[in-house]
Amino acid sequence: MTNAVSIRDEVTSEIMSLEDFLNYDDGTDARYELEDGRLLFMSSESDLNRRIASFLSAYFLQLGIPFYRLRIGIEVAVSGRRTSVRLPDFTVITEELAQALEGASRSIVMPDMPPPQLAVEVVSPGQENADRDYRYKQSQYEARGIAEYWIVDPIQKQITVLTLVDGLYEEAVFAGDDAIASVLLSELPQERANSEVREF
Repeated sequence: MTNAVSIRDEVTSEIMSLEDFLNYDDGTDARYELEDGRLLFMSSESDLNRRIASFLSAYFLQLGIPFYRLRIGIEVAVSGRRTSVRLPDFTVITEELAQALEGASRSIVMPDMPPPQLAVEVVSPGQENADRDYRYKQSQYEARGIAEYWIVDPIQKQITVLTLVDGLYEEAVFAGDDAIASVLLSELPQERANSEVREF
């Protein structure tokens, strides 16, 4: 999810709890993630990442998913060695989670809330970014119980769809003219779900 130019900078070496993270305020609009208890500054998204997230939002809206279940910029508390909070590029939440978030002062999925239905990360250039999206976030989203995790990789020109089966992700990779196979898409009207998802 990070920008290609500046990945992330550790703001402090102090280990933070989730409560510390939620109370942290530096007086700016800067975005942060919490990675194993470490506060990390998030650089601005690349234009490509934003375009892909916007495309996915429009795509799923067209497929009939209500707008209030489509989120860009929602925080998700996940499992790790220590507390972690991720910022997926795009998220589809369930009706149950939408109700749990109703009236919330902050758009964050807390540990006691239902997990999102889908999290999407767009891979930025650099091995550190690839490792984060393909390895670390995969294990965290799996442990969080997120039903589907899509890794959109413009560099490799492929989409990896990870589907939660009996607590573990099963992987399928789609490239070129491959039709995306997804549990979420299969639950939607087929004439719409079969439309092209890789127009970015």
